Amino acid sequence: MRPLAKRKAQREPTIALINIVFLMLVFFMVAGTLAQPLDPDLKLIETRDLEGRAPPDALIVHPDGRLTHAAQDITNAADFVAQLDEEARASVRLLPDRALPAKTLVRLTRELRAAGAGRVLLVTQRALQ
Repeated sequence: MRPLAKRKAQREPTIALINIVFLMLVFFMVAGTLAQPLDPDLKLIETRDLEGRAPPDALIVHPDGRLTHAAQDITNAADFVAQLDEEARASVRLLPDRALPAKTLVRLTRELRAAGAGRVLLVTQRALQ
């Protein structure tokens, strides 16, 4: 007679358990509310019909690095900042073209800051929508 071979102790299927716990975690993350809901009586303003356009005081930077403001060509960024009043000088808005090289944008931003601009704000497409 042959001795009986020891049966391997069957391991518990931990991978299946981990998968189930992970799926439950994902479900509750998606289904759960993380922020307080708004008051149901609150009626928000609809902006669907508003026309987006650039701020009128923005300094437009073209792809070739040329600057314009209110349809006037600007030859020197420092002179542009110098002619602004104190309030406008506190934050200068730039409206750069998407094709403008980043190197040119950084150089122009440094020039504006050196000329006395307090902050240089970039106006993007999302801000216009």
